[in-house]
Amino acid sequence: MEGALTGVLENTIDAMVSLGADRARIVACLGPSISRRNYEVGAEFVARFLEKDADYAAFFTPSVNERHAMFDLPALTIKRLGDAGITAENLDLCTYADEERFFSYRRTTHRQEPDYGRQISAISLRER
Repeated sequence: MEGALTGVLENTIDAMVSLGADRARIVACLGPSISRRNYEVGAEFVARFLEKDADYAAFFTPSVNERHAMFDLPALTIKRLGDAGITAENLDLCTYADEERFFSYRRTTHRQEPDYGRQISAISLRER
């Protein structure tokens, strides 16, 4: 989740604006991603986020496993988009839990399966 920590959202928005997008008209939709209930992380992961911004603590809840937390990546994404002035919606589709529709590297790893599928997302600029 290096991008979530280092500003991939904000950099993407800036790039869109530099290409002619009107920030006030940008709408983001958070599609399939891992949900808090399935995204367990270690203490070092949490520490990296808290070093960047102590308010990020709101996106972590205790795990049943010691020195681990559950990370709410979708909520962090929606907040950062909002902070950047972007209207955003979360479709609340969990790639880990919904194996009929989505691939999940984490799920595949937990099951020790040999490979996982791939997904793609797109960003578009529409001319008026």
